[in-house]
Amino acid sequence: MSSPTPVAVTIDESRCIADKGCTVCVDVCPLDLLAIDMKKGKAYMQFDECWYCMPCEQDCPTGAVKVSIPYLLR
Repeated sequence: MSSPTPVAVTIDESRCIADKGCTVCVDVCPLDLLAIDMKKGKAYMQFDECWYCMPCEQDCPTGAVKVSIPYLLR
């Protein structure tokens, strides 16, 4: 069993294509929790208030976004 991540949403920077203009995860988040780090050109979670609604993970074209749902919510 994997250990829980410190934040609900993690971004695999090697797969993130925000530097190529992708903003899908930012656009679909209803709570506006994700943002693009302009220096790195990668998405990141700016606020840890995730509702685990999943569109960021489901809509990411490269599979870079992962939502870690806490055990008690599964």
